[in-house]
Amino acid sequence: MSNRFLLGGELPVDRIGFGAMRLPTGTFHGPARDPETGRAVLRRAVELGVDHIDTAAFYTSGDGTVRANALIREALHPYPDGLVVATKVGPARTPDGGLAAADDPAVLRPLVEENLRTLGVDRLDLVYLRIGGVGEPPHGESVAARFEVLAALREEGLIRHLGLSNVDGGHLAEARAIAPVAAVQNHLHASRRADSEVLAVCEDAGIAYVPFFPLGGGISDPADGRVAEVAARHGATAPQIALARLLASSPVTLAIPGTGSLAHLEENTAAGSIVLTEEDLADLA
Repeated sequence: MSNRFLLGGELPVDRIGFGAMRLPTGTFHGPARDPETGRAVLRRAVELGVDHIDTAAFYTSGDGTVRANALIREALHPYPDGLVVATKVGPARTPDGGLAAADDPAVLRPLVEENLRTLGVDRLDLVYLRIGGVGEPPHGESVAARFEVLAALREEGLIRHLGLSNVDGGHLAEARAIAPVAAVQNHLHASRRADSEVLAVCEDAGIAYVPFFPLGGGISDPADGRVAEVAARHGATAPQIALARLLASSPVTLAIPGTGSLAHLEENTAAGSIVLTEEDLADLA
């Protein structure tokens, strides 16, 4: 199985990318992290061959002093050729540092313009419409009005490709009737695999499937006993095997593990070189 994927059918990216959510803060409501460390992690990620960075303007420390988009621009702008920076819109930070879902389509253009400004670009490579909170997708909720706004911005040339995040099969079908969908970002990891319907559609259509919290996100631990046993066989860590399992699960799956640690960055990116055997996959099934 190839370690490369054509995002949107035209942007080649490595299947192990980098998620920027943990650069400003270790946990969503935690204290701000050292911004220089965040910039160092980003520079090292690119040195290691990472060419797909996932971010959002609402990825900030609780006090708003450290922002993922600002760190990306400060560390990497002007961006190297071939680097794909994906962002997402929908949620917005509240004055108390929390996060509120934006259901009003009118707020999406300002949110896209904020990402353009803070990343320092004229066009965004990939913009996900994120709906709902951190739980299950809001089943039955229409995404049409919101996705139409993003589709119009794509026609204006402000967005190259469109994606969806935290959605079910109905949302995906509704959006695809409006404009092409290049990627879906849903909650999936080694011990949470309840998204087979959406993944099957992505496989059939060549849409990237990009799990968020690919290592559990601190909510759950994907490194169960089976993962540990396979890790021992490969001389690898359990998180590396969990990432390798995600990549082996489908040719359209990309991984975007996030970290604010240089050591964890090295560990995560090395997972892309692990080739799981049929025995490994059977043990992990």
